[in-house]
Amino acid sequence: MTDSRSPVAVRAEDAALSAANVLMRVAARSVFEVEDRVTTPQLRILMLIASAGPQNLGEVASELGVHPSNATRASDKLVQAGYVVRSDHPVDRRYIQLDLTEAGTALVDHVLDQRRQAMTQVLETMSEDDQERVAAAFELFAGAAGGEPIHDGRFAFSLR
Repeated sequence: MTDSRSPVAVRAEDAALSAANVLMRVAARSVFEVEDRVTTPQLRILMLIASAGPQNLGEVASELGVHPSNATRASDKLVQAGYVVRSDHPVDRRYIQLDLTEAGTALVDHVLDQRRQAMTQVLETMSEDDQERVAAAFELFAGAAGGEPIHDGRFAFSLR
């Protein structure tokens, strides 16, 4: 099989994969920081609620691509741990609404702070001109993928 892509396209793909590797290590390290308190799926639920606001179990299951029973079990554990509170949905009482507690918000903030600090450590090794080029390239990349501007370090859960 021959690769019909231009050398620039191949270089861009390789560079994106290298950057993705670093970004995944940063994310993994931030998850490792809290793995004694929550599982990765539970952290994803906390991040979802933090970024999108209160959610019902169906929305959580759909967004995370899991069976509703898995979302229920994970959410139950978050409630028991004091990171999430359940309440009746304000509009439709058939749904239970999940929202972060102060402890849940603090946990999410801690993870996001760890990600920002790790990114800052990498970026500070670059000149301001290089940082500007990196910022422009990441903005172009995220825009091409349909990414909304995110300024707080949370990850979106789906690609278009």
